[in-house]
Amino acid sequence: MHNFIIDINADVGEGIGNESQLMPYISSCNIACGGHAGDHRTMQKIVKLAKDHGVKIGAHPSFPDKDNFGRVPMEMSCAALFTAIEDQMDALRHVLEVENLDLHHVKPHGALYNLAAIDSRTATCFVEAMKTIVAPVKLYVPFNSVIAKIAIENNIPIIYEAFADRNYNDDLTLVNRTEANAIIQDPDLMFEHVFRIIKDKKVKTISGALQPIEAHTFCIHGDNHNAVRLVRELFLRLKAKGIQVS
Repeated sequence: MHNFIIDINADVGEGIGNESQLMPYISSCNIACGGHAGDHRTMQKIVKLAKDHGVKIGAHPSFPDKDNFGRVPMEMSCAALFTAIEDQMDALRHVLEVENLDLHHVKPHGALYNLAAIDSRTATCFVEAMKTIVAPVKLYVPFNSVIAKIAIENNIPIIYEAFADRNYNDDLTLVNRTEANAIIQDPDLMFEHVFRIIKDKKVKTISGALQPIEAHTFCIHGDNHNAVRLVRELFLRLKAKGIQVS
């Protein structure tokens, strides 16, 4: 397994305050930029932390809905959604400019991520907003998703993402958070889940089926209260198998 290099990303700036503990074990981060959480001050603080740890920085735009933490789909016109995404990305880019840093990637949050994975209108709005960034910024997307296909058609560089701490349905959608088995909290199960995706390019779904999947980056949700312990265990076990996190 010595030739494998993967990325571990975490959603940060969401009010939990565990970023300094997460940073040593991740290689990229997705910073909340005001849609579902976060403000100028939290972005500044986390950008500095990421810079100190050599962690790649991404924007984590959401439906503009702090009340529901961006986890509920919103009815928005494409123009309104485009503006909301662009404004959030710009807010983080202004912070990065001060620190002389580049934006590495963008990853939609919550309901926006899930909707863009299956809905071409939402995916197109998101990709159009990405085009406003002149530099080549990567887009973190689920394997075989609608947004992945539309991004490829529009020459937006993509990185396939899988979730280290979430269970999957047979159609590769995430098990809904309302279900008891949606979130993986056991470090052994998490390692098996991630290692299988890296080694076999398969994910074991909740029905027990093995479905083909590809991923280069694996997400740990920073708002999971076990996040620090889980990501540390995952990092150390992958390292023991000769898999580099970079």
